[in-house]
Amino acid sequence: MPSSPLYALRRSEVFEVLETSPEGLSADEVDQRAGLYGYNILEEAQALPAWRRLLLYMIHPMALLLWAAGSAAMLVGRIELGVIIWMVVLINASFSYWRENRAVKAVAVLKDLLPAYTRVIREGKEIKVPASEIVPGDLLSLAEGDNVPADARLVEAYGLRTNNSTLTGETLPAARNHDASLRSDVSELERPNLVFAGTSVVSGTGKAVVYATGMQTQFGRIANLTQTMHESPSLLQLQMEKISRYFSWAAIVLALVVFAVAIFDVGFAPHEAFLLGIGILVAIIPEGLAPTVTLTLAMAVQRLAQKGVLVKKLSAVETLGLTSVICTDKSGTLTQNQMTVRKLWVAGMHLDVSGVGYDPDGEIGPATRSKKGVKPGDLEELCKAAILCNNARLIPPNAEQPRWTCVGDQTEAALRVLGMKGGLEDQELALEYPRVHELPFDARRKRMATIHIWQGGRTALVKGAPREVLQLCTAIQKDGVIVPLDEATRADILAANDDFARSALRVLALAMRQLPERSGVYSPETVERDLTFLGLAAMMDPPRLEVAQAMQVFHSAGIRMVMVTGDYGLTAESVARRVGMLSGPSPRILTGADLEGLSDVELQALLDEEVIYSRMAPEHKLRLVEAFQAHGEVVAVVGDGVNDTPALRKSDVGIAMGITGTDVAKEAADVILVEDHFGLVVDAVQEGRAVYDNLRKFITYILASNIPEVLPFILTDLLRLPLALTVVQILAIDMGTDLLPSLALGIEKPEPTVMRRPPRHRSQPLVDGKLLLRSMAWLGGIETLLCYLGFFLTYLIAGYPIMIGGQATAAPRPVYLLATTVFFAGVVTSQVGNVFACRSETNGTRRLGLFSNPYLLVGIVCEAVLIVITIYIPPVAQRFDHLPLPLYYWVGLSLFAPTLYALEKGRKFLEQRLAHKTSVLWTNLTEK
Repeated sequence: MPSSPLYALRRSEVFEVLETSPEGLSADEVDQRAGLYGYNILEEAQALPAWRRLLLYMIHPMALLLWAAGSAAMLVGRIELGVIIWMVVLINASFSYWRENRAVKAVAVLKDLLPAYTRVIREGKEIKVPASEIVPGDLLSLAEGDNVPADARLVEAYGLRTNNSTLTGETLPAARNHDASLRSDVSELERPNLVFAGTSVVSGTGKAVVYATGMQTQFGRIANLTQTMHESPSLLQLQMEKISRYFSWAAIVLALVVFAVAIFDVGFAPHEAFLLGIGILVAIIPEGLAPTVTLTLAMAVQRLAQKGVLVKKLSAVETLGLTSVICTDKSGTLTQNQMTVRKLWVAGMHLDVSGVGYDPDGEIGPATRSKKGVKPGDLEELCKAAILCNNARLIPPNAEQPRWTCVGDQTEAALRVLGMKGGLEDQELALEYPRVHELPFDARRKRMATIHIWQGGRTALVKGAPREVLQLCTAIQKDGVIVPLDEATRADILAANDDFARSALRVLALAMRQLPERSGVYSPETVERDLTFLGLAAMMDPPRLEVAQAMQVFHSAGIRMVMVTGDYGLTAESVARRVGMLSGPSPRILTGADLEGLSDVELQALLDEEVIYSRMAPEHKLRLVEAFQAHGEVVAVVGDGVNDTPALRKSDVGIAMGITGTDVAKEAADVILVEDHFGLVVDAVQEGRAVYDNLRKFITYILASNIPEVLPFILTDLLRLPLALTVVQILAIDMGTDLLPSLALGIEKPEPTVMRRPPRHRSQPLVDGKLLLRSMAWLGGIETLLCYLGFFLTYLIAGYPIMIGGQATAAPRPVYLLATTVFFAGVVTSQVGNVFACRSETNGTRRLGLFSNPYLLVGIVCEAVLIVITIYIPPVAQRFDHLPLPLYYWVGLSLFAPTLYALEKGRKFLEQRLAHKTSVLWTNLTEK
């Protein structure tokens, strides 16, 4: 290999280095290189088999404990109990498998983007071959509309422009040439003499020698980053694993202690002590927690789907609520990915153009600075040139595309829309002024020209970079008359161009010339001179209408917005300022080349500053995501292109656009915005924060019922009390009566202030000391006292008062079963009050509305039905050790719910009063 990189070599040296020639490879050389380099395809990583994924959900620590508990129950003769416990494990595994079962299709979609066939020159002949058979050294023949099958070095280029959006995210065509590129401040993707796999030719023709195929291409590098990116467990998964681990260890330790005390201190028989230990395991392990979390997240996903947000990974919903930094692409994400002419300069007048995108619905009118309008004839000539000197094509809305789209160059499409807004019909113009010749756009000339039959003669229409076109003009059309172009007018034109450029508008100039009788061939030298200047057209890819409002919400929610784009820095800054992303007057602009020169420590120091990251390649975006995560941030990435794929996969939650987004971006993302509505990101984050709140609500609800489930086993062990609740009754509560109300808590509406508080830190636990104290010590303690009150009264009414230490006369079994039924019913009825108390951590239900959550009422009704079935249907009641309760028992049991709710509401009131007084006192002290 030469000392200089391939892009720095001359044309002749390229053939020499890649061991090929202008005639291409021979058949033998192709076969040899195919054996050496392999096929031009993307390799796929092997996925974990489905049976292994399912098995993993059945052997985690909490599941193993339940498997052991079920086996132990069978060993002591409780076959039915063991089967029920095993069924719980299988149900949890099924839900977990369903939740996490998402096929990784990103690489397969990447393969679909590569062309099936391509044209090459071999042995001096141009032939069409499968793209998979391309080898290094092949000579590609490229023309407008072709997809590029491999990375290649250009050796010929005539007006060649390529769409590199799959790699850079930017849809503006990039001019290509075959000259050596010697600049040191640009990345490989920006080299004008290189073309890349997965890109397409917008215009022009060329030939290029392949130097990289398959996984060695830039496209392949993205695929490799995508499939080697091991998806880290979500924060919710880590939290749930930690909760499960803590409760499992607590269950084991407490079960062993209870077992030992029961045998060596109290004197229980071994099988009785064993059942007590199993009861502790079943009571403490929150076996209903996993399916409840799963179904709650699934409901949140369904609600978001109704708004047009598709969530492919359930845990991503909760992660959205943690998001502290959103890294967003620009083109197609913050902007509409549709170039639109916004400003005109015609005959000395400034004009504004209304309308957005490729929809020709809009008007052209005087700008505020203009004191008078432009003559219709001047504007009409400009609009004619905009339509005729144009190779793009507009496609009206149809069944597949609900809005106007284009084929071809976006800037040309914008000019065609401008002409239609000016009242012209493109098809009629094409018939009236037929094109007879074209001088394609050339990067050196920075312009193109078309020649038309015009009123019996020939007229050239020219468009291109303003300064390059203006220097060829000698006249200007004003008030319908062609007049000489003086220096003052030239200065005005250049001033208008600079003004547009400062606003990050892309500016094109249009001109025309009546040609003399043809003599010889049309060439730039004979056509593009002595032009008549028609005007300037300034365009931009407009921001999405909803973005500015979304930025305000994110700022109030304490979420940082960071632009990471492949576009130029000044353009990115202008868009960022226009949508309200920036808070300071002068943000720092960092390019991909600058980023490569920073160490990890230097990059970490930049993350707290307001920076716009421009000219970013896929690996740069990936490094930024990793840096923010190392900085302690929860990162969401919003993107739409192939170049965003590694960052989408690495981020805590990836969000892709559904319409403008590429298939590979949508496959790599966790969330898809179906209608490309950026404001839906706000809804997604809001829902995520609400899910976190709701998770805490029903965890509080579930843990509160654990106390009256666990304490009977401990008190029986320590105080020799009759066992107030059996293992089967615990399972009936956790997987039966508690399930629907807890699910209803999971679909509570977001609090009004949910987006007016800062994001919580990723290290903040889902279950903290405050939640444990409230649920287990306060709410659980109240439930236990109420349930034991009913248990003791049942013995007392039957004439068998319970004495601490077991000194009371042993009661008959029917009395004991009646008392345990009362205890069971007490847990269920007090949980009704608990579910209303848990609807808010700090407020009552008045601000939420009693009937604002109909599912909660349905859950309570179902809970009542289940308790009736388990108590009053003889076969079922027998399975759960229940006896029918006399109706008057329900008078006392009906007081459990309002009692618990009233006590909890009083606590909240006192807590708020204390917090208010503390705040007032602190304010007074600080003011003094």
